[in-house]
Amino acid sequence: MNEENNELLAALDSVAEVKVGDVVKGEVLAIDDNRQVIVGIEGAGVEGVIPLRELTTDRDADVNDLVKVGDVLDLVVVSTIGSDKEGGSYLLSKRRLEARRAWEEIASKHSVDDIVEAPVTQAVKGGLVVDVEGVRGFVPASMIENRFVQDLNQYKGQTIRAKIIEINAADSRLILSRRDVLNEERSAALARVFDELSVGDVIEGKVARMTNFGAFVDLGGVDGLVHVSEISHERVSQPSDVLSVGEEVKVKVLGLDPERERISLSIKATQPGPWDAAAQQAPEGTVLEGTVKRVVDFGAFVEVFPGVEGLVHVSQISHKHIANPSDVLTAGDKVQVKVLDVNPERQRLSLSIKALEEAPAREENDRPRRARRPRQSAPTNYSTSEEEGSATLGDAFGDIFKDFN
Repeated sequence: MNEENNELLAALDSVAEVKVGDVVKGEVLAIDDNRQVIVGIEGAGVEGVIPLRELTTDRDADVNDLVKVGDVLDLVVVSTIGSDKEGGSYLLSKRRLEARRAWEEIASKHSVDDIVEAPVTQAVKGGLVVDVEGVRGFVPASMIENRFVQDLNQYKGQTIRAKIIEINAADSRLILSRRDVLNEERSAALARVFDELSVGDVIEGKVARMTNFGAFVDLGGVDGLVHVSEISHERVSQPSDVLSVGEEVKVKVLGLDPERERISLSIKATQPGPWDAAAQQAPEGTVLEGTVKRVVDFGAFVEVFPGVEGLVHVSQISHKHIANPSDVLTAGDKVQVKVLDVNPERQRLSLSIKALEEAPAREENDRPRRARRPRQSAPTNYSTSEEEGSATLGDAFGDIFKDFN
């Protein structure tokens, strides 16, 4: 009898005590209707339960594809279920153990300032959730770009390069910054671009983004600005009317400012200007059809070719007197004009409407008459002939002033 008791005591001593946080091995005994895995904890003589959520993060996964009866799994004890008197068991997790081991590996491999590549798994209100070698990391919204980002969903599914700025395995806290990586890359690209480029260079770039005042073109890690006035020789109201993000464009470098890290570009400077062919297309005397673009006090500007406007001075609008050009012309009017003078270098074109109209006949009574000067008869009391000598004022007016003596 004593021998049997000793054997029982020895068997009880061999049963390991299970504590929350312990790593244990569990043999799959069954899978219930709630997709929970029932396991026997080796060396403890008790059972544990693994809900699907503690087996995988995929809620739609088929538990039978993940484990089978007889499999032995490495698990971590999350909590107790029930009490010892009720034959309690334990809540176990395979997913949390894998995450813990991943954290331990991350902590051993990486430290603050390391740069890693991480797929974006989710876009949330405050930033991006990323997967760093099996560990959940977070990129705050303010650390995604070096500018404000309205829509974070555009990053979902992308793999980004980000710098670790905080790592704490005990708290499962991993914070990263993509902005820091972009700033470092931009600084290196700026140094290269300013070293290689010169004003006047013509290069290719890609439209990165657009604003109301222009388009930013990526020159290889550095953006240069094409002001809206430098997009086209024709008037452009919105850059998006003629350009699209991702479009390849040819640009000319107008200015470089290393101190302010600014690059001024022009698209229209790489294209033939409308004035280049103006002298050939519209020599003096040419009759053209144009559109009134603007009416001012001194005349009207008429577009005769895309990007080429000429001035019809108020004196060239009509043979009749015009007090104000807006009395007879309105923006959008189609008019026939005659070229009076063209100067491509100064981008000036003088036009006339009245030159194409027949001047009204002038009636005889309407012709201005010159005022006739009244004839003056020479004084009879002096002579201007050489024989009689030269007349003096005294000779001419002597009789008048004699009474004043």
